Amino acid sequence: QVQLVESGGGLVQPGGSLGLSCAASGSILSMEVMGWYRQASGKSRELVAKMGSGGSTYYVDSVKGRFTISRDNAKNTVYLQMSSLKPEDTAVYFCNVYWSGRSYWGQGTQVTVSS
Repeated sequence: QVQLVESGGGLVQPGGSLGLSCAASGSILSMEVMGWYRQASGKSRELVAKMGSGGSTYYVDSVKGRFTISRDNAKNTVYLQMSSLKPEDTAVYFCNVYWSGRSYWGQGTQVTVSS
């Protein structure tokens, strides 16, 4: 079993920056895919960024150049650094990992971009 705990969400002004963390109970070295999704109120969950165990990354077009996914293997933690935030980025952000044939989700952390 894998437990994921997100942190770092909050209220930020447009144009500001925010960093999210996802701490995993197991070693992320054994996790094939690590990613971040978001879900705005009343909308479907959307893939924001993902990273394969080999280091390849993917970003949805709307966040390219603004968001960066990274990891710290020693700390079993995945990060999402967000900059130049827009009101459209407001959503609950979820950490996700694929491990041993299963997909695991964190509880989510709220990010609100507003002045």
